[in-house]
Amino acid sequence: MAVSLQKGQKISLSKEAGGELTQVKLGLGWDVAQGPQDKKGGFLGKLFGGGSGGDSIDLDASCIMFDANKQAVDAIWFSQLKSKDGSIVHTGDNRTGDGDGDDEVINVDLSKVPANVTSLVFTVNSFTGQTFETVENAFCRIVNANNNSEVARYNLSAQGG
Repeated sequence: MAVSLQKGQKISLSKEAGGELTQVKLGLGWDVAQGPQDKKGGFLGKLFGGGSGGDSIDLDASCIMFDANKQAVDAIWFSQLKSKDGSIVHTGDNRTGDGDGDDEVINVDLSKVPANVTSLVFTVNSFTGQTFETVENAFCRIVNANNNSEVARYNLSAQGG
């Protein structure tokens, strides 16, 4: 059974998964906007034309790779779908939340992550500027890709991002 994460909580993924993890994925999901949304728009949303009308909700998943000195080594996001070493692959940008389940997925082959990378930080942001409280059923989850079992889940809508 997956751990339902609370804001600021840390867990051992290998302990929660019941053993060593070799491949994981971050799944991000949300529901399509049903009516008027918070149109304040974030900086990126305004810069790239979002957050200025329409009912579109575009959440984005990203992964940043850090070394032991807490320096960023690489970043995987909608504009760079693959890490330089090929160990992390983003399946692509979903701009609406249409469809069931995970709307964006980041696959990680932990056996291929370079030895100098000591941390992977997954982030979710609202490209179109809505706050997470105004997005219906927004969640992110870590899945053991070897057996497709959910290891941990965070409810973005209820927890406020």
